[in-house]
Amino acid sequence: MGTWRRVASRAVAAPMIIGATALVASACLDLPSLKRPDIPDGIPPGAGAPTPYININSPGRTAELLREWATPIADSTGIPLIALEAYGNAAEIQRQQHPECGLAWTTLAGVAAVESKHGTHHGTDIAPNGDTSPPIRGVALDGTRGNMQIHDTDGGRMDGDSTHDRAMGPFQFIPETWNRYGVDANGDGRADPDNIDDAALSAARYLCVSSGGDMTTPEGWEKAVKVYNNSTQYVLDVRDRANAYSVNVRY
Repeated sequence: MGTWRRVASRAVAAPMIIGATALVASACLDLPSLKRPDIPDGIPPGAGAPTPYININSPGRTAELLREWATPIADSTGIPLIALEAYGNAAEIQRQQHPECGLAWTTLAGVAAVESKHGTHHGTDIAPNGDTSPPIRGVALDGTRGNMQIHDTDGGRMDGDSTHDRAMGPFQFIPETWNRYGVDANGDGRADPDNIDDAALSAARYLCVSSGGDMTTPEGWEKAVKVYNNSTQYVLDVRDRANAYSVNVRY
């Protein structure tokens, strides 16, 4: 799993109000503060608004059962609604099946923000069923530009490259890792790295295994994220975004 492009940056602060008119207005009105809320910097990041219980064995796209929960959070954070439902669904499935892991949806959101701008990198769209189009593909992992060298492992079947592997989809899985951890989460009967529901649940499984089954400790959380991408800067990027989302702030 390799991050091929750093996306998103810390939001620009609101412009300062200047001039005599502003001074008069501030003296007469109780204006809301323009200061951005403080973003925590702890590890593990904050868990954010807890996902409600859903029947994870319901037919079809169970992520849709979280729409009422996800809508206000999506509005506040700027995370696409379908993507946020996918993160919440994956975290809730893990909570019910592997509560010992303690994976929060905010961590999944942080990873996806860094990896693919929540599945929207370069204008990619997310369909109501979670499919992303056009497919998001990373650079060829040919050992150049600081990337790993991974010769083709799937005949180009999944990533479209028969020479070297490429990272795929909203969570940027390489084919070998997807073959091991990829699962169906949107109820269509197939595991697809380009479907954000499938990719989010697969990433949740991968992170929990990589952490040794416990992401509630700083050591476990950092270990898991570093296995996803072995970079201290990557860990900080994911941490910052996850913590921002935990307090409903755009990043």
